[in-house]
Amino acid sequence: MNTIVATVLSVHSGSNDDLSKEAHSVIHVGLDGVEGDRHRSYQRSTWEGDKQPQGTIRRNERQWSAVSAEELAEISAAMDLAESLTAECLGANLCLVGVSQLSRLPKGTLLKFPSGAELVVEEFNPPCHDMSKKIASKYATRSGEPLASTAFSKAAKLTRGVVGVVEAAGAINAGDEVAIEIYETPEWLLRSPE
Repeated sequence: MNTIVATVLSVHSGSNDDLSKEAHSVIHVGLDGVEGDRHRSYQRSTWEGDKQPQGTIRRNERQWSAVSAEELAEISAAMDLAESLTAECLGANLCLVGVSQLSRLPKGTLLKFPSGAELVVEEFNPPCHDMSKKIASKYATRSGEPLASTAFSKAAKLTRGVVGVVEAAGAINAGDEVAIEIYETPEWLLRSPE
């Protein structure tokens, strides 16, 4: 199994109307998600363009979200921002450093923390239009040109981070090392050539 060791740069939770989250020194995750967070639940309602028709109640595969410092820097550079994007602004629960292609981690990848907390990656987190509009209204470019309401959606297309579910409860601290066990199809599942 391929394992990457990264560091938790910051942790966040919250239920703000503007989709942002507050930074904390520690967050606690239960089997239903991050304590004090708007996405904490076993279920969620779907939105327009989701996997099921809008308003369907489904399993919540988005109990937590994570971004990487490296990908935030990429997005900020692509948008020519005067000030770098932050995990708080993007509403992420975790910001990791040391995993430059976080958004490309496959489903089933496991994030293990010193407390025993474990998170499982469910999918890539696509940039949404509401977040893109919010960023366009709050951030400025180095050139002074206004940001288009779609600038973030375009720049973050493949670097927005990942979402997932809690596998084991525990605490996650800013500064923790995290072992990222990248999912690989087990040998016994691979078909041999016939």
